[in-house]
Amino acid sequence: MKKPDDDILYVTARGGDLLSDASLNKGSAFTNEERIELGLEGLLPHHVSNLDEQVQRVLENFRRQATPIDKHVYLRSLQDRNETLFYAALISHLAEMMPIVYTPTVAQAVEEFSHLFAATRGLYLTPEDSVRMEEVIGNVPCEDVRVVVCTDNEGILGIGDQGTGGMAIPIGKLALYVAAGGFRPDECLPVCLDVGTDNRRLLEDPLYLGVKQPRLRGAEYDSFIDSFVEGFKKRLPNAILQWEDFSRDIAFENLIRYRDEVCSFNDDIQGTASVTVASLMGAAKLAGRSFAKEVICIVGAGCAGVGVTLGILDALQSEGLSLEEAKERVYVFDSRGLLVDTRPGLPDYKRQVATPASVVEGWGGLSLYDVIERVRPTALVGLSGHPGAIDEEAVRTMAELNERPSIFAMSNPTANAEAVPADILCWSDGRAIITTGSPFDPVEYKGKEYQFSQANNVYVFPGVGLGAAVCGATRITDRMLTSAARRLHELTDDADYERGLVLPPVRDLRSVSAQIGAAVMESAIREGLAAKPAVGDLAKTLRDGMYQPHYTQYKPAK
Repeated sequence: MKKPDDDILYVTARGGDLLSDASLNKGSAFTNEERIELGLEGLLPHHVSNLDEQVQRVLENFRRQATPIDKHVYLRSLQDRNETLFYAALISHLAEMMPIVYTPTVAQAVEEFSHLFAATRGLYLTPEDSVRMEEVIGNVPCEDVRVVVCTDNEGILGIGDQGTGGMAIPIGKLALYVAAGGFRPDECLPVCLDVGTDNRRLLEDPLYLGVKQPRLRGAEYDSFIDSFVEGFKKRLPNAILQWEDFSRDIAFENLIRYRDEVCSFNDDIQGTASVTVASLMGAAKLAGRSFAKEVICIVGAGCAGVGVTLGILDALQSEGLSLEEAKERVYVFDSRGLLVDTRPGLPDYKRQVATPASVVEGWGGLSLYDVIERVRPTALVGLSGHPGAIDEEAVRTMAELNERPSIFAMSNPTANAEAVPADILCWSDGRAIITTGSPFDPVEYKGKEYQFSQANNVYVFPGVGLGAAVCGATRITDRMLTSAARRLHELTDDADYERGLVLPPVRDLRSVSAQIGAAVMESAIREGLAAKPAVGDLAKTLRDGMYQPHYTQYKPAK
C-alpha cells in the first residue's frame, strides 16, 4: 500500500551508513548529486545505473547460481542489501523467483538456517521476553506495521519441528505480501516465537542459533502466547496477524482462542482451504460437473486436511446444502482410515470434520479404497505430507468411476507430494485433472503436453491481508475466506481451462490479490466488520494503491 510519493526524501545517514541500510541503499543508482551531498564520492563505481539496469544485473547473477538454495541465498542477500532492487526483480520475474523465495526451496533454507544465517531480519521472541514483551516488540520500528506473520516453528511445511530456522517461512511469506499483495516492505514484520525445539539434530548442532532447550509445552506455552498477543495488541494495534506453521492441535487452539482478540487468520488452515476450494470449483467446471454435486475424499487430517474440509463444507453450504448434506459429500482419512465421529480418542479438531457413524453404518471396511468403491468420489485431495499416499490403485479406481477425476497432490515440499503428475497421468490414461501444491514442470504423455496448476496459498493470503488491512477489518471470518475462494475461481478464464489449468497464472498475482482483497472487503462490509468501509471499484482502488519499487531523490537532512 503506497504512501504519497514525495519528490525528495531527507536522510540523516551518510556514506557507508547509507550503503548498509537496505531500506535506503540504491547501490550504483545513487546520482552524482547524491554522491557529492551524502558522502558517497569514491565509494561507488563511476557509472550511475537506473533500476532497470540493476534488475538485469540481478537476473544474470540469479540465473548463474548453480542450485536452488544458492539462488535463495543470493536473493536473501540482495534483500538485506537493497530492498528496492530486490522487490523490483521479484515483482518483474515473480513466476521464476517465487519457487526460490518460497516453496519448495524455502524448506532447505529452513533446515540450514543456522548455517546460512548472515543478517538478521524481523523479531525473535523467547519465553524470557514474556515479562517485557511490549518493550521487546517495541525494539523494531513498528509504527507502520500492517501485517505480521508469526510461527513457533513446530509444523514447518511437511518437515516438522525446525526450531528457530522456521523464521525463513515468515520472511519468505512476507516477501510475497509485498510482491503479490502490494504492501510496502516497512509494513511487514516476520516473527519467530522461539520456544525451544525437540529436534535432536538441532540441539546437538554447535552452530544452532535458537533456544537449546526442549520445546515449551502446556500452561507455560499458553502463558507465553498470551503474553505475545497482549504485546501485539498494544504495540501493533493496526496489524493483521497471520499464524503460520504451528502444530495441529495448537494451530486450531490459537486460531479459536484469539480470533476475536486480534484480526488474525491461520494460513495453513484457512488459506489452504480457500485456494483448494477454488481449485476444486475450477476442476468441477473443467470436468463439466456442478461443484455442489462433487464428492470429495481428503487424504490427510492435519491442519491442512481439516482446514480444507471445513472450507469445502462452508462452500457447499453457500451452494444451498445443509451441513448434514455437505458432510455426506466430504470424507476425511488419516493413517487409521476414515474419520468417524464415534472413534475413541478422536481429537476435537478432527471430530468436527468426521463422518457421522449413522452414515457409515453397515459399510464394513473404512479404508480409502473401501470408501472410494462405495461413495464413488469425483475428487481425491492429498494433504497428508506422505509421498505415495495417493497410489496407482486409488487413481485407477477414480479413473474407472469418472471420465475426468480430480486428483490433487497438495503437500509441500515437492518430495512430500502424495503422487507426481507423470504417474497420475499414466494411471488415469491422461484423463485426470491434476493440481499440485509444489511446482511441477509440464509433462508429455502420448504426444500431448499437460500443464498443472499449483494451488499455492500465495493466491490467497496476500489478498486476504490486503483487503482486511485496507478496510480495517476487526475480524477475519470463514465467510471472508469462502468469498476469496469464489472470487479466485471466477478469475480463471477460458484460456486457462483450455490448457488444463484451474487457477489463473502466477504472473497475474498482483491483479489476483487486488480481486481477492476486494472480495474480503465486500464480505467484511456485509458482515459489519469493516472499520473503514469503502465504495466504488474496490479492486481498482487496491491495485492502484500497491507498492511499486522505485528510487526517490535523497537530500541530506538539515
